[in-house]
Order: sequence, then C-alpha cells, then structure tokens
Amino acid sequence: MSQRTDHDVITNLVPEGARVLDVGCGDGALLERLIAEKKIRGRGLELAQENVRACFTKGLSVLQGDADLDLALFPDRCFDVAILSKTIQAVRHPGAVLKELARIADRAIVSFPNFGHWRARLQVVGQGRMPVTNSLPTAWHETENIHLCTARDFRELTLNLGLDVECAVPISGARIGAPFVKSAWRANWFAEDVVFVLRAGAGAAAQSKIA
Repeated sequence: MSQRTDHDVITNLVPEGARVLDVGCGDGALLERLIAEKKIRGRGLELAQENVRACFTKGLSVLQGDADLDLALFPDRCFDVAILSKTIQAVRHPGAVLKELARIADRAIVSFPNFGHWRARLQVVGQGRMPVTNSLPTAWHETENIHLCTARDFRELTLNLGLDVECAVPISGARIGAPFVKSAWRANWFAEDVVFVLRAGAGAAAQSKIA
C-alpha cells in the first residue's frame, strides 16, 4: 500500500486511457501515478504556485487555478473523470464544485476525511476538543480544512444536488473496505476516509443539456 490509500482506491477506479482532470492535484503525485499505471491523458488544476512548479518539473500538464472559480471555464463533458482527492473540505463552496465536476466529466471521484469516524466523535464528546486523527492530523487553528463533513453529510449533499452515487469505498487506516452505494451508516462510524464515485443524475444531465 502507498502512504495515500485513497490514491490506491482512485487508481483502481480510473479506466485505462481515460481523460482525467485532477482538481487540487498538489505536487502531481496522483497524476504521475495514473499516467504510469493507467496511461491516462491527464491534466491538473492547482492553486499553490509551488505545487504547480513541482508538477512542471515532472513534465505534468497543470494549470494554476482556483476550483471555486475556474472550473466554470471548462466545457461540458471534456473529461471522462474528474478527481477531487482530499480537497473538497478546503474549497469555499463544496456543492458548487461538485456540480461543476459532474458537468465537465462523465464521472467524479471524490475522497475526503470522514469527520464522523468514531475516534473523531470520541474526542469531541469525551474531551470536548476538535479531533486530531490520522486523517485529520492538523490542529484546528492550523488546518486548511474549512468544511469538514461526515460520510452521511456528503451522501445527503449528493442527493440534494441530484447526483447519483455509483459506489463508495470506505478506508480505515491502510485497509480498504467493501464498496457500498446507499447505506452509509457503517462507513460513517468506522471509515477514516471515504472515496465516492459520482455522476450527474438524469434530471441534472437534462438540465445541463438545456442550459
């Protein structure tokens, strides 16, 4: 297993040769892996200039941009897969970002730390403190996370946005659990991280074509 187990899951979910946009791609580690292992045609979108430079040194095609603002510049269905790996909790408008991902790609793969994990709950209830865990390693006053959520919260958001969940994969430590679709209660308690595969629902896709 690699250090980022969600990268293992995402790599398994991305089809061979797909057109991929990695939003919040960081230093390009996932893009580089997908190009090597899945032969994707990949691009990245990254806000931090130092990360963009790191991607350039690896020969990766990356644009410097803000997910909250710049996804609107991409045309409909210009990618097969759009990835948001441990980034959604750091954007200002998660719902709007998810809608853009579902517009520009056939599938969106989203991973995030689950604030509903039992260790996080125990620290809040038992100690009265914001949790620090393997998936949430930074103290509240230093974290870049501004919209922490649980697996259940995220599932409800997808329903409100009219997005379909094709599958979701729970991760505990470095262990990958069995995929689930509708029932998130077990993952909500026991998954430290979750990876969701989303696509636009029939109604949302129809609205996109009309617009």
